[in-house]
Amino acid sequence: MCAASRQLIFIGTYTPREGASRGLYAVPFDPATGALGTPTVAAETPNPTFLALHPGRRVLYALGESGTVQGRPGGAVIAFALAPDGGLAPLNTEPTGGGSTTHLAADATGRMLIAVSYSGGQVASFPLAPDGRIGARIGWQLPAGKPGPNPARQDRPHPHSVTLSPDNRFAYVCDLGLDRIFRYRIDPATAALTADGAQPTAPGAGPRHGKISADGRFLHVINELAGTITTFVRDPVDGGLRPVQTVSTLPPGFAGENATAEIRLHPNERFLYGSNRGHDSLAVFARDPASGRLTPVEIVPSGGGHPRNFALSPDGAWLVCANRDSGNLVVFRVDPATGRLTRTPHTAAVPQAVCVLFGPAGS
Repeated sequence: MCAASRQLIFIGTYTPREGASRGLYAVPFDPATGALGTPTVAAETPNPTFLALHPGRRVLYALGESGTVQGRPGGAVIAFALAPDGGLAPLNTEPTGGGSTTHLAADATGRMLIAVSYSGGQVASFPLAPDGRIGARIGWQLPAGKPGPNPARQDRPHPHSVTLSPDNRFAYVCDLGLDRIFRYRIDPATAALTADGAQPTAPGAGPRHGKISADGRFLHVINELAGTITTFVRDPVDGGLRPVQTVSTLPPGFAGENATAEIRLHPNERFLYGSNRGHDSLAVFARDPASGRLTPVEIVPSGGGHPRNFALSPDGAWLVCANRDSGNLVVFRVDPATGRLTRTPHTAAVPQAVCVLFGPAGS
């Protein structure tokens, strides 16, 4: 792999005591061919299950899903400096309080980090220093409402992800337990969160992750329990949501157990993808940028067991899927005209892989 084409993919994992994973991995990637190099441990850290990049600095943020952090119960958010050679150097760790963390995102100004906790039921915000270090927790929100109808999964609030609007005014939190998408106004100058309403989903849907179009007009949410994707029209002024379409991620007649996981918009926003765990597949949709509506294109095997996460390359030419239970990464070529996926022979072994993050070009 020549230096000019060098890029790294960072992989978050679970690190159970009986497992082989040691933390956060780096995998060389060739954007010309889709080939993967040998994975290496970039940072030994417990359960870095979700990752995000700083918008303007070479800083990577990771969750730390563990029982205690710095002697306090709960999870953590961790900042790493990303060296020119792709190495990660710890900057600092901040406890989140409450339960272990599940998802995180940095705002567009690079002054604020937001993390949610599925088990603890909270949404927390942190200020970011100019060098990307994480400050002590500032904001603390506890979503409230009537749980959904699934007693096994919807016993109480379970915030699962945070998605920031392109205008950097709102954070949307999908709550699987309450069948709601909570909206918060954000203030990057103070890292404060202000509750600003909620949009119900279908009972029992279990909203998990969301993606907003670049123009801010649409929010697409994948529903873990229902095996569906719902498209919402978004009000550009007050940030309110209105559902306009729901489509299945599964083939007609499928009756087995399934739970959806990740959702991604193609960089050209003409295609959208979702993953199924149980059916172990990737669902492909054509997307109308004018209406936001989705049309099913195909459903393809993920190449392993339990595809918890996947990501598209920055140029949209490749999709890399992380299959947790089989511990493998699988590369798919993306058809630029149709969005269809073709599995390539390129794979890599990463134990308990659960997050895929493309690093900066030249990393």
